[in-house]
Amino acid sequence: MEKGIITILSGFSGAGKGTIVKKLVEKYDNYALSISATTRKPRAGEENGREYFFKTVEEFEQMIENNELIEYASYVNNYYGTPRDYVESQLLQGKDVILEIELQGAMKVKEQNPEVVLIFVTPPSADELKNRLIGRGTEDMDTINARLKRAVYESEFMDRYDYLLINDDLETCVEKLHSIIQSEHYSVKRNIERINSIREDIKIFSEGE
Repeated sequence: MEKGIITILSGFSGAGKGTIVKKLVEKYDNYALSISATTRKPRAGEENGREYFFKTVEEFEQMIENNELIEYASYVNNYYGTPRDYVESQLLQGKDVILEIELQGAMKVKEQNPEVVLIFVTPPSADELKNRLIGRGTEDMDTINARLKRAVYESEFMDRYDYLLINDDLETCVEKLHSIIQSEHYSVKRNIERINSIREDIKIFSEGE
């Protein structure tokens, strides 16, 4: 069975990353969304192993010490991280694993594993980004402005990603994401063993047979 590919989706807050991934996983059965570990308490309706792997601080720090996380960070006094075992088990089953993480984590994972595919998601314009954040209706303008200032910083890292995905029409965006990931399976860098095998087989023709 061919091993799956790790794809990281990052992007501005309000770009629609979560919606895109949800639609992708619903539409195609060859994808798995990485489940993060966290030390925050479960919210109403959340289940361990579905939304998150819920850990105590001691358990999480033991995971760090044992190198059991692909990446991790601390936000508002809680740890969040990507468990290595879960991702590896999905890859070995032939699933293409999607990690929806912020840019620092993305750069850290890419440094450890250069074959990871980095995709940056953005709305078609700055105005659309602001409109989407306001349209959520869940945050005050101070919070929205803070997110927009964060976007200015994040934009400086866009050219360090492998692909740019513009989320204008959701269905079109999902199809583009699917095409990008599937085309990666045929890239030369992922098929060196196959190339070497073909080279060996074809040597017979140099012998005049």
